[in-house]
Amino acid sequence: MTIGWWLRSVSITSPLKHRAPTVQGAQEPWIHRADHRVRRESGRVRKRCRDVDENFEIVAPPVVFPGQAAPESAYRTAFDLLARRAPREALEVLEPALEQEPENTGLRILRAWAFLQRAQLQRAEADLSRLVEENPSDDWSRHALGRCLERQSRYAEALPHLRLAAAMSGDPDHGLAALRVERLLGD
Repeated sequence: MTIGWWLRSVSITSPLKHRAPTVQGAQEPWIHRADHRVRRESGRVRKRCRDVDENFEIVAPPVVFPGQAAPESAYRTAFDLLARRAPREALEVLEPALEQEPENTGLRILRAWAFLQRAQLQRAEADLSRLVEENPSDDWSRHALGRCLERQSRYAEALPHLRLAAAMSGDPDHGLAALRVERLLGD
């Protein structure tokens, strides 16, 4: 059984655009299958077929949610986007909602999470410090503040927050973060 007809219908481009199908037992730089060859040329994998457009790119449709204006729907939308590692889009949803409700703790937590994912550590630290001041019993905010300080190599400031978050939550990951910072301070 040959799969050449299927391989001719698939365009293989840069792995940054989409993941190309893999074939078990394939050898680089030449992959031999039925009646086609794939060769790595100048950092790109190109397929030698006349009927395939090499500039083909899969583009995801934009995320559209009706009625995003309310802070409740902004929270759900932003949470979903952050879970899918799309912090820029989440911030685009969160900022208008925070203009309407600037003291909404849930939206501010999501904004801090988005800043952490984008490595905007000073902005994340400012939001998280304010959240910890307002609610010292919030173990997630305290742990996130400790991780933010750790990522800035401010280990002595991060350790108390990480230890307290580990004690409050009992989460093994929080305990491991505290141990990691203790070891970094010991070196």
